[in-house]
Amino acid sequence: MIENSSVPFATDVATPLSGLYLGLISGTSADGIDAALVRFGDGAAPTRCELVLGRTYPWQDALRERLVALGQGGDARSLEELGTLDVQVAEAFAEAALSLIGEAGVAVSEVAAIGSHGQTVRHRPAGAGYDGRHPFTWQIGDGAVIAERSGIATVADFRRRDVAAGGHGAPLMPAFHAALLHSDTEDRAALNLGGIANFTLLPAHGDVRGFDTGPANCLMDAWALRHLGTAFDADGAFAARGTVDADLLARLLDEPWFALPPPKSTGREQFHLTWVEARLSGAEPPQDVQATLLELSAITIADALRAHQPATKRVLACGGGVRNRALLERIAAHLPGVAVESTVPYGLDPDFVEAMGFAWLARQTLSGLPGNLPSVTGARGPRVLGTVHPAA
Repeated sequence: MIENSSVPFATDVATPLSGLYLGLISGTSADGIDAALVRFGDGAAPTRCELVLGRTYPWQDALRERLVALGQGGDARSLEELGTLDVQVAEAFAEAALSLIGEAGVAVSEVAAIGSHGQTVRHRPAGAGYDGRHPFTWQIGDGAVIAERSGIATVADFRRRDVAAGGHGAPLMPAFHAALLHSDTEDRAALNLGGIANFTLLPAHGDVRGFDTGPANCLMDAWALRHLGTAFDADGAFAARGTVDADLLARLLDEPWFALPPPKSTGREQFHLTWVEARLSGAEPPQDVQATLLELSAITIADALRAHQPATKRVLACGGGVRNRALLERIAAHLPGVAVESTVPYGLDPDFVEAMGFAWLARQTLSGLPGNLPSVTGARGPRVLGTVHPAA
């Protein structure tokens, strides 16, 4: 089944390059490939940024299962397997791009570039356990294959340059959020509820900041898959059947990662079912665990906002978690006096903000402009991100 949005959301953004760009991303949950065709206007002054068409294309079941296992810390069986997966992911991304272009009724030649995030299989910005001294981030989905299969110039590997410059390589959406969602009259925060939750803090006056807060959907999705056989907990219904287990919640919140100061980022290699199981007594009903995982996400999100931008008046949420009404309600309950709403009234379809952002990042790269914010990632300075693979 293909989820979609063809609503012509539009807003203002500054750009030196015009035309159609296509963004591709598969997030931490690996629940599908989000594809967004975006039209940018001319000139360096603020111009149009319009979502022409957005779609989510499902992974093949066996491929998704392997990607999730790798993302949760599983070892690759061989270098041959990793090389094969790199190409398989790229071919799936290229197929998604061409399907979207076909549905939009535009010619391949009209698309200036693809911005492809790829699929993260390891994110170790502080260094891996191998020697603890060499930070890296790894997204598979070979950009050369995407360019060759699609016939469109492709920018990929956006995160590595920031990590090489001493940053976390994440989050990368704050520059895009700042261009579209900043207000001169109130402090705002953009909240991405993907597998991992991350904030972009947008003070009315002052530096933009951003960081991951911990799990949003990844733990709930994995628990729902195990106990319901579904990839996610629709509208939080499974969690709503349970009761928060205070003792379990305390053990989960005792994780030292939550106390780390920004800049910080994380992924499935940190927060996965093995991490949860190590904190279970074994007697908890599955629905109570789900309710507790939802509360964990809500509390850590709210705590992070209070700690780092307590004057926030409005939280603008995007990502798959926007569809989990119970999660949004619990976040709002922990943030009295703060408006918590989706990005829809502000011109951004919440399902495709990240994919739009990678289209924007491709445009930045081809313009020779930086895509990172050092105040967010901790990098030594602004950097032009990604590797450019020319059209076939």
